[in-house]
Amino acid sequence: MISSLRGRVLHVEPDSVVLDVNGVGYAVAVTAQLARDLHLGDERYLHTALIVREDSMSLFGFGERADLDVFGQLLSVSGVGPKSALGVLSSLTVDQIARAVADEDDAPFRRVSGIGPKTAKLIVVQLAGKLHAPAAAVAGASTPTASGLADQVTAALIALGWSERVAVEATATVLDAAPTGATVPSLLKLALAQLGPARKERTGV
Repeated sequence: MISSLRGRVLHVEPDSVVLDVNGVGYAVAVTAQLARDLHLGDERYLHTALIVREDSMSLFGFGERADLDVFGQLLSVSGVGPKSALGVLSSLTVDQIARAVADEDDAPFRRVSGIGPKTAKLIVVQLAGKLHAPAAAVAGASTPTASGLADQVTAALIALGWSERVAVEATATVLDAAPTGATVPSLLKLALAQLGPARKERTGV
């Protein structure tokens, strides 16, 4: 695993950089903001993630450890690959991502190229409680209504592969038994536990 690189900037593209590390050039994908901050000949240190696929190995680099950590969190979301995760970090700061998740607001993610409505909803649901949101965002976050909770849980289940009918029924069941103050992540967990033994019904037939 290549977790960091320190070297001289040999080449810069809008979304990548080549670092000369002891005579070896490493091509590293970076955010648009970081690419703008890099200059030929600069000595730079990057936190990196090596993504290994069946037919390729790719390096992704970040100037701050927090960006790398959020990159890893985004990769844990169903439907989010390395390029999409990098796209999110190119469009939003770490604080903006954490604020959107804390506010259960998927709109900022829908505006990112390559992130569809279902994936945007899953980012909010699956990263809830995993990111440190700015204090102002937590204090100002509103309590979602029951209908709002139901819509988000249903959308997440559909995005994970269940039919609309099955998702709606499961959501209604967990909402009826949910304690006061239940959140989207806790309701989704309950719904998934309920649906687990009945995976044959995912197609709704």
